[in-house]
Amino acid sequence: MVSIKDIAEKCNVSVATVSKALNDQADISTATKEKVRKVAEKLGYATNVSARALKTNRTYNLGVLFAEERAGLSHEYFSMILESFQREAEKYGYDITFINHTIAGNKTTYLRHVEYRNLDGVAIMTADFKDPEIIELAESKIPVVTIDYVFEKCAAVLSDNTRGMDEIVRYAASMGHRKIAYIHGDATEVTVDRVGSFHRTCSRLGIAIPPEYIVGGNYHDIRDCARKTAQLLDLPDPPTLIVFPDDYSMIGGTDTIISRGMSIPNDISAIGYDGINMAKIMNMTTYEQDTTSLGQLAARKLLQMINQPELPPEHVIISGKMITGSTVKKLN
Repeated sequence: MVSIKDIAEKCNVSVATVSKALNDQADISTATKEKVRKVAEKLGYATNVSARALKTNRTYNLGVLFAEERAGLSHEYFSMILESFQREAEKYGYDITFINHTIAGNKTTYLRHVEYRNLDGVAIMTADFKDPEIIELAESKIPVVTIDYVFEKCAAVLSDNTRGMDEIVRYAASMGHRKIAYIHGDATEVTVDRVGSFHRTCSRLGIAIPPEYIVGGNYHDIRDCARKTAQLLDLPDPPTLIVFPDDYSMIGGTDTIISRGMSIPNDISAIGYDGINMAKIMNMTTYEQDTTSLGQLAARKLLQMINQPELPPEHVIISGKMITGSTVKKLN
């Protein structure tokens, strides 16, 4: 078995230098780190994870929690955040474990699962943040980072939902639309921010929004969005543009519109939210969230909590951008 001593002899450096290089310590030059790593890889050296765990009192394993029926790895938005999170964590030698409700087939809580796996920290990607089990985990001594929700003791990475909705409304208005409807998602902090921003921006632009133009729905639910779209189309004075809760839900709205012999954008315009690849392929107008930065910064902030527990947890807000596709008609 190849040892650190073998690598040191091959590189003509000390064992301590090899150890520091493999652990990415700052007092070793980048050139030396690269040289050591290349030799280690060529010799087939593998870090002894168990030994490292005993030495550092860490498992170098991070938990990831998806606790939402309609949103998880099957949804591109969250899978892209996870991919970015995992890539960043792996750069620092960390693995990923998914958290669930069972241990060896027996029901347990999220916190007990984390403790059983002896995870160094947890990223809550999506969940009902008012769930007592989620609150228990967030208030524990385990380092936690959340996506789009703030707990006082946890790090958080947030999309700028206020700015996102503001940009959507302003773009719709710039295209001549005044009759703008909004199908929003579940009652979450994200929804509160977006609905509030929608009303404020419309007010600033002098756009009056009838109460019936604001319809509650669900995120990532095609069938529900299809029903809510029909509800808006059946109004005596229907909107000229509908803002959908997310790109995936917009498919349901599109199906309803097409089933009535109407077309987008000639008969009605539509704007989605998230900016997933499917939306770009379909040339949707949407607001793209920066999933790369969301995942990357979530990993960094979680590792910061693990490595520097004396620092207060940070809350970072990330902006996205409008994608102007072909689903909004320019009105005179």
